[in-house]
Amino acid sequence: MGKLYSIGEVLIDFIPLQKGVALKDVVSFERAPGGAPANVAAAVAKYGQRAAMISKLGNDAFGDFLVDKLIESGVETDKIYRTGEANTGLAFVSLKENGERDFSFYRNPSADLLLSGEEIDPAWFKAGDILHFCSVDLVESPMKQAHKKTIAVVSEAGGLVSFDPNVRLPLWENPEDCRMAILEFLPTADIIKVSDEELEFITEIKDESEAIQSLFVGNVKAVVYTKGAAGADLILKNQRFESEGYAVEAVDTTGAGDAFIGGFLYQLLELHANPVNIEEVLRDHQCAILQFANASGALTATGKGAISALPTKGEVEELIG
Repeated sequence: MGKLYSIGEVLIDFIPLQKGVALKDVVSFERAPGGAPANVAAAVAKYGQRAAMISKLGNDAFGDFLVDKLIESGVETDKIYRTGEANTGLAFVSLKENGERDFSFYRNPSADLLLSGEEIDPAWFKAGDILHFCSVDLVESPMKQAHKKTIAVVSEAGGLVSFDPNVRLPLWENPEDCRMAILEFLPTADIIKVSDEELEFITEIKDESEAIQSLFVGNVKAVVYTKGAAGADLILKNQRFESEGYAVEAVDTTGAGDAFIGGFLYQLLELHANPVNIEEVLRDHQCAILQFANASGALTATGKGAISALPTKGEVEELIG
């Protein structure tokens, strides 16, 4: 059985206790473990498959807190390095009345950006594993090189590579740097997860179908196109499968997209997906895979935070009915 490896940021989300207030006016926050790749790993582990996090944290109390929370979620943390050269990353979030978010990040740099390619051991990975990554840690840094090495060795070992661009423009000096980094890494992935809010920014193409087809470059075999509460579509090169979302009352959408892709990748591990059979697996099981992923994302939006709001597998199956 394969294992999910997530590489990238693990950080603290400071969630406001007031909703519908601009970040500058928030009086108090509560801390929640976060970071998109870590959220995905936690979802996969919580649903019952093996998941490991590859990152670096500061030698500080926030780093200790994050390691503890990942272990509680069932995520393997032995590939998380610690350093005294930088602090653990922080993100302050303000919530609009509809649960949507506004971010302010503290990292200049944060410890995760100091992970280097030399710290990645190719012996970790084997056929049947899945590597997941996002764009937040693709800024020019040792961590960007660590991504390149990890992607290469996972692909060489016969594993699948999943990429969720997860655009966070406040972390970039300018939007074009973010877009170019995403385009650089797109061809290295087997699976691309992209939201309706990100598609035109990434592709610079207004027509939805044309924009999605433009993502089929390099190794890309499948695009998962998420539309929030409206559900998600799975697109193979010559086929498109649609699915409906689940109506829930959103409290905080932080991590809902990560819970979606976590549920999606959990299903792929259950089905022993690999680079050779991935299109067949998706074609044969698309309905069940998308139902589980949609329910996972929807339920996570009903709680505060990301990892702390993840549902159990039983709750997901109950919502599916």
